[in-house]
Amino acid sequence: MTKRVFKQDEFKETGFGNRVIEPNQRMMNKDGKSNVRRTGLLFYSISNVYHLLITMKWWKFLIIIFSSYLFLNFVFTLLYHLGDLNHLNGMMYTTPLGRFMEVFYFSAQSLTTVGYGRLNPSGYFFSTLASIEAFVGLLSFAIATGLLYGRFSRPVANILFSKIGVVAPYQGITAFMIRLANMNKSELINLESTLLLAYIQDIEGKVTRKFVPLKLELTRINLLTMTWTIVHPIDEESPMLYWTKEDFQKNQVEFIVLIQAYEETFAQNVHARSSYKFEEIVFGAKFDTITKPGENGSVIVELNRINDHIITGLELEQERIN
Repeated sequence: MTKRVFKQDEFKETGFGNRVIEPNQRMMNKDGKSNVRRTGLLFYSISNVYHLLITMKWWKFLIIIFSSYLFLNFVFTLLYHLGDLNHLNGMMYTTPLGRFMEVFYFSAQSLTTVGYGRLNPSGYFFSTLASIEAFVGLLSFAIATGLLYGRFSRPVANILFSKIGVVAPYQGITAFMIRLANMNKSELINLESTLLLAYIQDIEGKVTRKFVPLKLELTRINLLTMTWTIVHPIDEESPMLYWTKEDFQKNQVEFIVLIQAYEETFAQNVHARSSYKFEEIVFGAKFDTITKPGENGSVIVELNRINDHIITGLELEQERIN
């Protein structure tokens, strides 16, 4: 039987709910996004599409922009083929494919409003269609420019979390620790951290998920210039006192870390999140030092070694509270 957690120490609701949907379910993904899918609503709403385009990875965003550009050109090329191509003056081709590409390139010139001059439309149909395409192009590039600005101007806490957490020796007891660092050149100021423990508890045959805020050695630092090791002492106030390694696994623990800071470049508050499941915890280890002297009195932080740790041989206390 594990240590009892007092009701006043628990969160009644954290946004994830207390119901256990499936065994070993992860609440928070490593990238800080909640492991929840929302269904039943119209996905392709303006707000959803905008949020998706602003937050998706850069390579996906660029593929979508380029694909949209090609798709619009292809659609207008087909529309031009509905008319008499003799009204598209300056055509030079010898094969059907060459004719298609000539019209496609004319569409690209109209969409981008470049208009090199060799090809020009005549007649109401082609002139009207080229005017509509130029208008669509102006709107499309305005939207793409706005999305690019939104992606560049969106304040992001580019915090690097260690992929592992450790249970390490700490002032005569043990402690759960994770390490993080700032990957941006700009400074993060007044950082605040919150660490939550999510675990499964069976009470009279009813399996529920509990969320407990964990006491930290430091909850706030002024600057994140090098690294910050977030430490939860496993002492008399900790719900994990006398837990063994098997208890961590049986209770399906998940440590959720929430970071809030002030980003000086954008002059706004930013947030970052991550989580650690049982299989991402190293027991009997401590983080290795990843700082070393640099030139002209500077300090080098080797962020590629943020997960480096040293095995200490620590064994968790086997005694339990009855």
